[in-house]
Amino acid sequence: MQITTGTSELRDITKMERIGAHSHIRGLGLDDRLEPRENSQGLVGQAKARKAAGMILKMVQEGRIAGRAMLFAGPPSTGKTAIAMGMAQSLGSDVPFTSITASEVFSLSMSKTEALTQAFRRSIGVRIKEESEIIEGEVVEIQIDRSLTGATKTGKLTIKTTDMETIYDLGTKMIDALTKEKVLAGDVIVIDKTSGKITKLGRSFARSRDYDAMGADTKFVQCPEGEIQKRREVVHTVSLHEIDVINSRTQGFLALFAGDTGEIKPELRNQIDTKVAEWREEGKAEIVPGVLFIDEVHMLDIECFSFLNRALEGALAPLVIMASNRGMARIRGTKFRSPHGLPIDLLDRVLIVSTKPYSESEIRQIIQIRCQEEDVTLTPDAINVLTSMTAQTTLRYSLNLISCAQVVARKRKSEEVDVVDLRRAYMYFMDEKRSVEWLKFTQGSLIFEEIEGTKDDIMDTK
Repeated sequence: MQITTGTSELRDITKMERIGAHSHIRGLGLDDRLEPRENSQGLVGQAKARKAAGMILKMVQEGRIAGRAMLFAGPPSTGKTAIAMGMAQSLGSDVPFTSITASEVFSLSMSKTEALTQAFRRSIGVRIKEESEIIEGEVVEIQIDRSLTGATKTGKLTIKTTDMETIYDLGTKMIDALTKEKVLAGDVIVIDKTSGKITKLGRSFARSRDYDAMGADTKFVQCPEGEIQKRREVVHTVSLHEIDVINSRTQGFLALFAGDTGEIKPELRNQIDTKVAEWREEGKAEIVPGVLFIDEVHMLDIECFSFLNRALEGALAPLVIMASNRGMARIRGTKFRSPHGLPIDLLDRVLIVSTKPYSESEIRQIIQIRCQEEDVTLTPDAINVLTSMTAQTTLRYSLNLISCAQVVARKRKSEEVDVVDLRRAYMYFMDEKRSVEWLKFTQGSLIFEEIEGTKDDIMDTK
């Protein structure tokens, strides 16, 4: 019997990345004057909508806009969600960006208003400033003395800067921390006095000619100047929801990872808001209004819309961006029709930005961007066929065929996807129009085709 270890099947998992529908987007593709480039940062076309998003983004970054609402309205596959993702990429990690789908509000194990409140508070950041004392310098010598039994350890740490040198007495915890970080003489380290955390910055340039065994990734830094003990300002950015969770659950910060945050009492939120207001007055913290993106907003009902109206008037409210592909639609929970499925009083508050279908040249550029993202090579003829196919079907269907056609091409041991591969994938997978034709052809052979009741009963929230 032959035993195989399977070493040939091993792959570097760290290099594998999931390719999503919008993973190719890096930003809004605007220049310094907020003018949209034709093809930049993964976005193509929709110049008017991108410029409008860039203007709003500029005001968000300057902290001048909060408690406002924006609606991206347009047909399916016109880049509404893509523009919102571009805004998230442009904001950076310091400004909170929360993305939810309207149907999530109904599927969570909490009330609708609580789910929306948590989404609102996730989108508001609190930048907390605090001063901490640190010891920074180059390690000259570490002396560790162990007792005969080895139970207790004491030692001395000699540390220096370019201006001074000091010896510190070490306890058992500090010795264990230094051993864990593998700190040696010649290392430049930072010790936080309050927490005892040790950070290794690198090796000193003075030790660069030593013949010690050093890896290729060893980083050399200059010996610090000035005092060994310094005061440094540390800035943490957390969301209001994270502060709520930490103060409301018995497991504290771990509840953020468990996901079981549950409903949070309004009294606790009021106390936290009061405390944050005190920090702002003392100069210890500042509010960072972020962005809340609600996709498929027409799926919310009249209760949620009423709550949104009230929440947007609050003192701590983010910028709310909504997206809808509906025209004249019924407001869920009522019998009234309204533009985009939103009540008139909410539409009066929002800035509406329209998106339009892509032109043929823009579709060609989008296909080329997706091919580059998915690492697929299409022949020029295949790109032309896929572009013309988009006019007959939809953009999403055409983009989904790229990876399918690549699998077909590999079966015939070809590195390039040709027209024959696209045709075969087209035969395997139906688009919406062909699916409707197939249903008409097989009429009567499928079960549960009839929907009983009147037209008005469809999409009822009860």
